[in-house]
Amino acid sequence: MKIIACIKQVPDSEAKVKAEGGQISWGDAPLVINPFDEYAVEGALQQKEATNGTVTALCIGPETAKEALKHALAMGADEAILVSDSALNELDTVGAAKVLAAAIQKIGADMVVFGRQTLDNGAGITPAQTARLLGYPMLGLAGSIKVNERSVTVERVLEEGKQIVKANLPAVISVVQSIGEPRYPSFMGIRKASKAEIPVWSLSDLGISAPTQIVTRTELMTPPARETVVEMITGESPAEIAEKLADKIIAEKVL
Repeated sequence: MKIIACIKQVPDSEAKVKAEGGQISWGDAPLVINPFDEYAVEGALQQKEATNGTVTALCIGPETAKEALKHALAMGADEAILVSDSALNELDTVGAAKVLAAAIQKIGADMVVFGRQTLDNGAGITPAQTARLLGYPMLGLAGSIKVNERSVTVERVLEEGKQIVKANLPAVISVVQSIGEPRYPSFMGIRKASKAEIPVWSLSDLGISAPTQIVTRTELMTPPARETVVEMITGESPAEIAEKLADKIIAEKVL
């Protein structure tokens, strides 16, 4: 079975968000694999072991995103592919879904696994949008996955409880933390990943044009400073202080 784990490179969770020039800035925060996508890789690897399949890690991003893909390779993914193009610098979820769907169709897959959301924008709708473009069934918030020949059954983890759903393959699945703790990259896995040659596909390689931007980004503004004045009330005794405070409250018409 061919499995694709879709991942993203995001700023570290300890990063401080700032507004600079009307835009969001993460400063010099280190870039890492999206923490939720580690669970996607773990879920994909579990199915690889259960079905004797293969796992391909797929990512959209700049050249630096190869480090996130190498993390997936070190965990046990068989190969990795980066989609990188200057026209993809400002992608919304719809645009990302279009690019991912084109790449998935080129690779070929029986199962596509996502994390539940990304750390940087947290929309959590790219898996469903990708599934719709591919024409695959979408099984979201999966805490466990079981494949039986050409169908897949997942246990969805919801606020109200759990739900068992089944669909035919190929399918798109988003997983939650209940799928299992992501395995640590092994020493040999890290060495192998460090030497891996990761192919980079452009939009022309996928045979598609740049997605049309449909989201309007508003300028971020720093809230106006609020001036406060503190007046200390003093007196010879608590009773005197209380009397002055009462007079002040009455004068300010607080009561």
